[in-house]
This record gives sequence, C-alpha cells and structure tokens, in this order.
Amino acid sequence: MFSKILIANRGEIACRVIKTARRMGIQTVAVYSDADARAPFVKMADEAVHIGPAPAAESYLVADKIIAAAKQTGAEAVHPGYGFLSERTSFAEALAAENIAFIGPPVGAIAAMGDKIESKKLAKEAGVNVVPGFVGEIEDTEHAVRISNEIGYPVMMKASAGGGGKGMRLAYNETDVREGFASVKREGLNSFGDDRVFIEKFILNPRHIEIQILGDQHGNILYLNERECSIQRRHQKVVEEAPSPFVTPAMRKAMGEQCVALARAVGYHSAGTVELIVSGADPTGESFYFLEMNTRLQVEHPVTEAITGIDLVEQMIRVAAGEKLAMTQDDIGIDGWAIENRVYAEDPYRGFLPSTGRLVRYRPPLEGWTDDGSANGRRGVGGVRIDDGVYEGGEVSMFYDPMIAKLITWGETRNQAADLQIRALDAFRIEGLGHNVDFLSALMQHPRFRSGELTTGFIAEEYPDGFHGAAASDDLLRALAAIGGVIATADADRARRIDQQLDGQMLPPGDWTVQIGERDYVVSLEEEAITVDGEPVALEMEYTPGEAMVDVEWGGDEETAGDVLTLQLKPTRTGYAITTRGATHQLRILPTRIAHLAGHMIEKIPPDLSRLLICPMPGLLVKLHVGEGEEVQPGQPLATVEAMKMENILRAEKQAVVAKINAAEGDSLAVDAVILELE
Repeated sequence: MFSKILIANRGEIACRVIKTARRMGIQTVAVYSDADARAPFVKMADEAVHIGPAPAAESYLVADKIIAAAKQTGAEAVHPGYGFLSERTSFAEALAAENIAFIGPPVGAIAAMGDKIESKKLAKEAGVNVVPGFVGEIEDTEHAVRISNEIGYPVMMKASAGGGGKGMRLAYNETDVREGFASVKREGLNSFGDDRVFIEKFILNPRHIEIQILGDQHGNILYLNERECSIQRRHQKVVEEAPSPFVTPAMRKAMGEQCVALARAVGYHSAGTVELIVSGADPTGESFYFLEMNTRLQVEHPVTEAITGIDLVEQMIRVAAGEKLAMTQDDIGIDGWAIENRVYAEDPYRGFLPSTGRLVRYRPPLEGWTDDGSANGRRGVGGVRIDDGVYEGGEVSMFYDPMIAKLITWGETRNQAADLQIRALDAFRIEGLGHNVDFLSALMQHPRFRSGELTTGFIAEEYPDGFHGAAASDDLLRALAAIGGVIATADADRARRIDQQLDGQMLPPGDWTVQIGERDYVVSLEEEAITVDGEPVALEMEYTPGEAMVDVEWGGDEETAGDVLTLQLKPTRTGYAITTRGATHQLRILPTRIAHLAGHMIEKIPPDLSRLLICPMPGLLVKLHVGEGEEVQPGQPLATVEAMKMENILRAEKQAVVAKINAAEGDSLAVDAVILELE
C-alpha cells in the first residue's frame, strides 16, 4: 500500500480524497493555485505545494508542475479527482515515466473511451446498444446539415472530447444546426483542445442513467448498480439518485452486464462510469443506449456509496496499489435510497446566471460526516452527508466550477431521502452570493419528481418561464402568518423592556395583521393559543429576538408529531423575510388596530430595459452578430458571451435597430454591462 499520495485537484473532491486517505493511514499532498491558498483542502493535507496562478491553464492543468510536486514530496501515487487532468492520457503516461502510480484506469482505456467517436465504435463491437447517428469526423456546417437531415430531427451535436455539459447543442431543424454547429466546435476547442463534433439522434422522453463500474488489475470487474441523473440543466446534472425509480432488476442486470463487457473490452480497472440514455417512452425498459464512459470518479459517486456501503475512493487506491477486489458481484446489494443535490453559486431567480463572489456567511446543515469505515460513514450523520470544499469568508472563484457543496441524503425509501433533502436545504445558511438552494428544494417537493416520472427535459418543461420560488400551500402560508405574529410579539416585548424604548407598563399587541403577498392574515395570540383568521394553528417554537435561524414544529396534535420547518429570518423595514421550503416570503407585520391606516405596500414599477442588451453575467464577449444601424428581428442573435467556458447566445426580444455598440469582441464584461443599445 502507498504511504503518501498527491491529489491533483482542488475543492470538495480534494477534501473527499484526503478523508479516505487519512482513514487508511496514508499521508496526503495537496497542490494549490494562488486562488486556493487558504482553501480547506490545503489545510487538511499533510503537505501542500503551490503550483501557480489562479487560471487552471497555469496551475491545475500543468502536468509538469504536478509531477514536480509529487517528486519533491515523495508521493508514490496521484489521485486526479475529476475534471482537470483526470482523463488526460498524456498525464497518466507522464506519471508512469516517472514511476508514479496513477490512481485511475490504464492509459489505453482512457484513450479508447476519451474519444466519443471511437468509444461508440468500441461499444458497438462489444455488444453494447448505441444511439443511431453519424460516427466519424464532420467536415463543416454543410456536412453537418446533410447528416442531420439523414438521421432525422431532433439531433444532438456534441464535441467529441466534451464533458460536463460543455460542447453540446440540441437541434430541432436545419436552422438550429447552422446556428449551433460552429459554437459546438468552438466550445470543444476552447474547453478540451479538440474541435471535432459528432451528431446522433435525440431520444424522446430521455432518461439519463449511468452504471458504476469497478475493476481491479486481475481481471475482476463489477457493476455497482445504477444512478438516475435525468434532472439536468443545459446538460449539467443537478440531481442524482441511486437506485433509479425507473430501472427494474432485469433492466439493471442487462445494463450492468453490457457495461462490464465494454469495460473488459478495453482492459479497464479502477472506478469508472458508463453513461446511458434510456427511452422513457419504452415501458419495457429495453431501449437503452451507450452515451459515453467517464474513466474517472464521478461527482455523484456518494449516492452509490450510500446504498452499497463501498468507499469508491478507497477501492481506487487499493486497485492502483495492485490489490484484488475484496467483493464479488453477488456481494453488491441495494440498501435504501440516496439522493444528491449540487449546491451551486448561481442565481435561479435570474435565469441561473453564475453568481461568483465571497461567502460572507456559510453554515452547512451539518459540520462534517461520520468517517468510521462503515456503511453509515458513507451516509453521513442521521442520513445527511455534506461534501464541500469552501469556507466562510472564502470566495467562489470565477476561475473554477461554481460548486459550493454537495448535499447527500439517505433514507430507507425514496420519499424519506427526499424529505431529508428538504429539511437539510432549509438549514443551509449561505450569504454573500446567489445560490440555488431554493430551486433544489422546489425540485424535491415537485409532484412530478415525487412520482419518479423524470426526463432530461424536466427543468425546461416544468419551469418554462424560469424559477420564481417554490409554491406554498395555504396551510404553510397560515403557519408563516402565525410565526410572524409570534416573532413580532417577542420583538415588541423585548423593545418595551429596553430602557427608553417603550413605557415598561405597555404590553405587546395581542393581535397582528400579517400581509404575505396579496393576502392579509389576522393573527391573535392569547396565552399559549394562536389563531389565524379565527382558526387555531398548532405551533411550537422558541424564538429569541435577533436569531437568524429558527426551528418550528407545526400542524401536529397530542398524538401526532407535527412537521418541522427550519426558517431563515431577515428583518425588513416593515416585518421579516422568511426563507423556507424553497422560497422567501415577505411578511409585512403591523398591529391590527393600525393596519388599516397603513394600506398596502406601493409596488415599485421597474424601469423599461428592453432597449438595452445587458450582459447577464460576468464573461467574455466572444462574438458580436450585428453592427450599428442594422435592423434586428425577435429571436435574432445579437451577441455571444462565454462564462464558465459555456457560450451563451443573447437574442433580440423585439424588432429594433441597433443604435450604439458599447463593447468589442474580446472584452471582459461585468454583470449588467450594456453591450449595445436599440431603438
């Protein structure tokens, strides 16, 4: 076994590898850029080596610097995590040349599966179902149009070396191919150094299901069940779960055996994932097709660990050290259900635009997780596990992936795991930048998610007009009104006790009018009884004025426990903003006796910005599609902005003429920068 390993990565995955290595008695070396000098993974490691400036191209993607750090510290092996150099054959070859073990698959397998075109050929030869499409190099846009017409729309254009949702465009017609093909080539070149593109048929009602593979260097290869990854946004996974609510035992066996055959065909060992597209329109479950193989650890690996009790990072290390797998296929079971949500620095209320910046406040629902080597260690404390690599006061940098944390929950049933997600998401306290916690909570509550009727189009179909907060039931709104009355009473009572604030003889009002949205609720508090509009509300809470987070039990009775709400409170000029269950509710609270004098809040009408093309995120202006004086039509591309290595096409909202252009191609733009003006 190795005595020291280096982690060629950063953030939460570096922390994750360090935790397992520490439990195995293996020393660790971290490498870090300027941006990560104070990051948690740097402090957790036994040693740390600085490897360059913040841009990944000058640090985490420079193989020579990482190999030099390994030689300098005496590390015998390197774990690449995911992303960066994890699937670069040249990196694995360079390590081998220095007699440093690569904690991953053999070079041949990385090369074979890293090229999406070649990997489909190999999959077909190995007896794996493949999606109908064109497997070969595409010459130019006209060639792409001819191929797409032959396959039949819709089609998916993909960068051959792509991954992580980059370099992909869905085309429903010839116009979409002509507009998108060049962008796919550019994204492939900019992100992966390879501008080759392939085109394949887009599967109707598609579900994204993947099989976890684990093999050793002695010819043993297992499949560790499946993960459902259908809930995606722009081809980037948002929610993952294991097992899948769609997959039957027979389907699981058929998928698993085909994926093992593919892994065996390329001499695979270590952990890997075969991604499949499954037609949800086929009730037999037989219509599944090979998409690609990721020759590395997946972001969503914790859900597999939770239902199998197997530490995948540990197995990768043991396999790299030459050990045989200690389990057989018959040992792989399914215990309970696990769900993972990715908490990102992005603003769902503004079209999920990146929201990088400083974490002014960061308090996850759980500090750390049990690491005792048992199945419970994979599931975290009380069924809740947090994998993160950020810290309060730190920065989510524009140079890297905007992930803040991964929230993993485990329950005996799927609904239990989802309910735990909702409670834990409520307890995330994140301030200083936008985040998607409300959106994730809304997903966990959505009736369609609960039914398991998932497709990769779930988000686009269920939120066609964007996200505006999770819908609240009438019962929840009544409970929030009651909570507003309790908080207002406590605040008023505190105020009267402070010298020179109120006459000490005055008592807080017993009746409050709480306005939530367009609705007014009359809340009365008498001793321990609370009523809303004359109807009793069961509520138990302890609140001290000034608290930012409060737990409340509501809706129960003497025989049945109530539902638990975790509330995040922010005082406002007229009451409180209360965030819970995927939405922030503005409560305007006044004593009932004067509420009628105050009237309703005057709604501020926002200015008309439709004549301006505003940059919705920090990014690089890649292309201007129009010139001054040019007439544009609704939907016409005006500019392309690259952010987080993803190209975003900004289009005209209405017919107009370009009056003035304020930016040039190649400019770095701030959020809300005016790119051009229309008249």
